[in-house]
Amino acid sequence: MRRASLCAAGWLLVAGMVSGACAPKPSGSEAAGESAGQTTKPAAGAVDTLAWPVLTDAKPREYPGIRNAVAFDERLISGSVPDAEAGFDSLARLGVRTIISVDGAVPQVAQAEARGMRYIHLPIGYKRIDPARQLELMRAIRDGLQRGPIYLHCHRGKHRSAAAAAVALVGLGKAEPEQMTGRMTVSGTSLSYQGLWACAREATVIDRATIDAVPSDLPSVSRPTGMVEAMVAIDETLDQLEAIQKAGWRPPADHPDLVPTAEARRLAEVLRVLAEGDQAIGRSSEFVGMMRASQTQAAALEAWLLSQPTDLGGLTDRMASLAASCKDCHVRYRD
Repeated sequence: MRRASLCAAGWLLVAGMVSGACAPKPSGSEAAGESAGQTTKPAAGAVDTLAWPVLTDAKPREYPGIRNAVAFDERLISGSVPDAEAGFDSLARLGVRTIISVDGAVPQVAQAEARGMRYIHLPIGYKRIDPARQLELMRAIRDGLQRGPIYLHCHRGKHRSAAAAAVALVGLGKAEPEQMTGRMTVSGTSLSYQGLWACAREATVIDRATIDAVPSDLPSVSRPTGMVEAMVAIDETLDQLEAIQKAGWRPPADHPDLVPTAEARRLAEVLRVLAEGDQAIGRSSEFVGMMRASQTQAAALEAWLLSQPTDLGGLTDRMASLAASCKDCHVRYRD
């Protein structure tokens, strides 16, 4: 297996990200003998078990509260952020002992700890994975596997978590780049994120001493601020609007508290602040213009929800315009 440096010129995480409280170090080596397809030992509080994904799966699996679950190792799954208690219950039933989040949102640490799971929070972006962050991911996964199965997630479980799993497992000598890019394809990692693909393709084995030098007391919470926080809010609100759209532009049955107009208004307000607030200082006129364009699309959706709530076609058209506007900006400026 090749040995070389980490992928060069890695993306530096948004300034202002600070680490929060650290979770206790893992101990023990339980579940070390578990393998794909076998029933895993349930974490604390689990009543029964769920079937673990296998490396031969050609498409992602879904569990209650968990979407896009793909095996990258016999004891490591990449997937979506756990959805409320159902998601954490599913992870417990799968036997997961450590959860690693590479998303910008603050993890629900209490939900994990209540089920005997440790949370580690190592956010990454969409362009490349910073070399220092790669090493932290390797340390987290190496130590976590000694404790038991790992669940690694971003927001949707398609892009960042898949790339993070790929890079770390190659770095640990547990997989070849070709194997991992194959699993990224199963996860649905977009070809638009060429930096993530490049990190996976260029990943090489890292010597043990280098990984040992990374502190083991990795944070359970890294609190995002500024632009990262705004991006998290935009992601979450778009997800809510998509759920509303799937429910026929009504509050979804599983989220009856969602108000369509309120969600559109919330998104428009976040975009307005990005275009007019401190985050716009020093940004290009193109960036500010894109924020304003997306704000206009969100406001148009809100107005249509208020005036034409039964015009499903019109609402879908406005949602498509909003999503396209956000995607255009996302591709150019997400990181």
